[in-house]
Amino acid sequence: MADDTRQVMTQFWEEHSRDATVEEMMLDSSAKLLSLEEKPEIILLLPCLDGHSVLELGAGIGRYTGHLAKLASHVTAVDFMQNFIEKNQKDNGFRGNITFLQADVTNLDLPNESFDFIFSNWLFMYLTDAELLALIQKMLGWLKPGGYLFFRESCFFQSGDKQRKFNPTVYRTPAQYNLLLTSAASVSGDSGFEIVMSRSVQTYIKLKKNQNQVCWLLQRVPRVPNGHQGYSTFQQFLDNQQYSRRGILRYEKIFGEGFVSTGGLETTKEFISMLNLRPGQRVVDVGCGIGGGDFYMAKTYGVEVLGMDLSSNMVEIAMERAIIEKIPLVQFEIGDATKRSFSEASFDVVYSRDTILHINDKEALFRRFYTWLKPGGKLLITDYCCGERPWSPVFQEYVKQRGYILYTPQEYGQFLEKAGFVNVQAQDRTEQFVNVLNKELGRTQDIKKEFIESFSEEDYNYIIDGWKEKQHRCSLGDQRWGLFYAEKPMEIIS
Repeated sequence: MADDTRQVMTQFWEEHSRDATVEEMMLDSSAKLLSLEEKPEIILLLPCLDGHSVLELGAGIGRYTGHLAKLASHVTAVDFMQNFIEKNQKDNGFRGNITFLQADVTNLDLPNESFDFIFSNWLFMYLTDAELLALIQKMLGWLKPGGYLFFRESCFFQSGDKQRKFNPTVYRTPAQYNLLLTSAASVSGDSGFEIVMSRSVQTYIKLKKNQNQVCWLLQRVPRVPNGHQGYSTFQQFLDNQQYSRRGILRYEKIFGEGFVSTGGLETTKEFISMLNLRPGQRVVDVGCGIGGGDFYMAKTYGVEVLGMDLSSNMVEIAMERAIIEKIPLVQFEIGDATKRSFSEASFDVVYSRDTILHINDKEALFRRFYTWLKPGGKLLITDYCCGERPWSPVFQEYVKQRGYILYTPQEYGQFLEKAGFVNVQAQDRTEQFVNVLNKELGRTQDIKKEFIESFSEEDYNYIIDGWKEKQHRCSLGDQRWGLFYAEKPMEIIS
């Protein structure tokens, strides 16, 4: 069966590789324009490659090989079509730091821990699930600890307009790739991939109104047994527990359309008004949820917003809503804020609502935010906090079950100051939090019948009990809610 599959794929690419042109490679009549626009976009998403060894799988005619060779110390470019390899070698062989290798990745053997970075563009969709899982395991072996994998695929359906007599391509969903890549482990079982970033290729949105070209950046990390309450990664824990798709939509029913954080649109309007946003500014929303706040900022103030969330379920819903909203100023990505890299001074505002409670080293995260901001840039965060210790047993159990890392509002503010921020405001907004809880609880009870029809009586009781438990934890003084505002200095004093 596997041999039959490889034979079909070989036949497919023999038909589409006769002249080794970019149009054949991309299977699109607009290939030259698409390639011109997308290459710089893709290159900007890569980690630093200076002095590193790169493995390029499915290198084709070398659209990216030359760029990778400029950045890295050495590139091994692999493709299973001989004429593609010959074209690549003809165009890029002069560089001297590229090894060209004709091979089928399903039979490829390379030394363990010999590469810092693996790059793949339109390869995995030509592999069966079994072939892809085997390759993932191999790549975990080929990468050095902490090494990165970047890949890009066509999802859902065909993107190129090239006519095809037959099409054996496997068009997976982004969720299927997320599961395949993050569930696999190395042969020894002690390492796996975690998602750093996943987003749609913006060039295809701009030129073809197509959101289904999706790219990923993943990192090889140690696997800790039971490190995420039985799940391989923290993202899997989020998507299968608190932020399952059903759980998200259940929260939205309480917070209001587009929102999954305290107070919904009401608190969003209040807090965003503190930022004095202006048209053309760039905002990054860390823990964007399903995008309600991002659409509000773009529509009301004319700012560009990048919404980032580690939950793939959240981002999937946000992207569905983006198709309806049709606001090009707003884009979304799956992203791990503790690992995501942006150029210094990329944003005017860092905005985050009730998200950082999940992150252990908050001071390190705030230093990262500091570098992302332009001089004079602003930061606004709301987050779950705690009262002074010792906590009540009920609060200790709640924090343990959720995996939260909580600090007092005062400690939070100190972390921001240590990261370099000035004009720091650390406000305890627990009284406002309780008032909002009371409103949300009453509103939910008023729509009990509608809620149960949309979900279930069990879901209704879960929300009602959960909100009452929040009220109780706040009355004990254990659970607090903080609002934090800070600025990056206009002039950095060294």
